[in-house]
Amino acid sequence: MAKQQTEVRDLQEGSYVMIDDAPCKINSYSTAKPGKHGSAKARIEAEGVFDGKKRSLSQPVDAKIWVPIIERKQGQVVSVDGSDMQIMDLETYETITMKVPEDADPSPDENIEYLEMEDQRKIV
Repeated sequence: MAKQQTEVRDLQEGSYVMIDDAPCKINSYSTAKPGKHGSAKARIEAEGVFDGKKRSLSQPVDAKIWVPIIERKQGQVVSVDGSDMQIMDLETYETITMKVPEDADPSPDENIEYLEMEDQRKIV
């Protein structure tokens, strides 16, 4: 899996983090001050990038955490067939079949942007 390790204090809203082995985008990040016998804690509220589930995490700010490496790529719609569409990657020219998002109405020859992590893809 394409991921790297970083400290919790280096995270910020809008960045990505692995929670329950799923890549998530951080919606809110807050910290609590250190107590008498403890360290500062961070609370992270995030949403799954590919599945849309909401997840939360509470960790000390000096703990290590995994951050996924998600690539943002450009593609061109080749054909649309009902709920599926074929997209050609503009760098590698490979053809990928993806589901059409509910809120999108793609047409052939339209350029789109999508996120890719290993075998998971999502249209932005």
